[in-house]
Amino acid sequence: MTHSSLLHHASAAAGRLLPDPAGPGRILRAVDRIERFSAADRLLESVRRAVRAVPLGRARDGLHGRWLGHPVHPLMVQLPLGSWLSAAVLDAVPGQRRAARTLIATGLLAAGPAAVAGWVDWAELHRQQMRVGVVHAAANVTAVALYAGSLTARLRGREALGRALGLAGLGVVGVGGALGGHLAYRQASGANHAEHVPHLVSPGWHPVAALAELPEGRPVRREIDGVAVAVVREDASTVHVLAERCSHLAGPLSEGTVTDGCLRCPWHGSVFRLSDGWNVEGPATAPQPAFDTRVVDGRVEARLRTS
Repeated sequence: MTHSSLLHHASAAAGRLLPDPAGPGRILRAVDRIERFSAADRLLESVRRAVRAVPLGRARDGLHGRWLGHPVHPLMVQLPLGSWLSAAVLDAVPGQRRAARTLIATGLLAAGPAAVAGWVDWAELHRQQMRVGVVHAAANVTAVALYAGSLTARLRGREALGRALGLAGLGVVGVGGALGGHLAYRQASGANHAEHVPHLVSPGWHPVAALAELPEGRPVRREIDGVAVAVVREDASTVHVLAERCSHLAGPLSEGTVTDGCLRCPWHGSVFRLSDGWNVEGPATAPQPAFDTRVVDGRVEARLRTS
């Protein structure tokens, strides 16, 4: 086969998977079908309620990654993935059977905590994200089962079977990883949905509203420099302004509730401190952009806080 013929066949194979000007490729179409598959929604809702009902207390925020500033699940999955990939490399090196077994066992032990963090995040997603997420989880569970079988086979002296199951597990966990990437990058699961605000609001003071038209203790929606904000008048002279769209999944904070100096998102319950936008309760892992305010001649003005 000539060089040009090889290039032609490689291009044709890529064209069947990658998007072209006429529309998405097969992979994207398959995942899009998962997003639209609604037949299992009732079951997913039952699982969501069960996950939310687990009495995790403050550990729930820790599993979301609020302490880290972004979801902790992608960080936790690096240990099982790295261990299993390293085991596959050692399988090709003579005399490394014991090391490969140790790595597979390490990956299995690390997969549990990573899965718990993933399920906690999953329970706070939009419906389309939940559909992809449960397939992502199913792939990872299958990979864990394959690696458990691989370790069992190796311990019983059936090295060839153990290696075959390990390679199968690596392939399946790759599919799960691809779906996880779709969740993170295509569906923006775990992304900071308020990150764009500082890049859109110009420096300086901007008009917000007349002080008299703002109700006390209840958020209202206004705009600053074309960007939606949630405005809360605390008392006769104190006004707080936060970005309108929740950093978790863009919920409308102006439809939320004010309690103890904080604003709670109506979608998934993230709580932000009105004074500085700090996320005091998850699932949001990023604080909310906050604005300085002042009252001039009976009108509220605000500027984006930069420090």
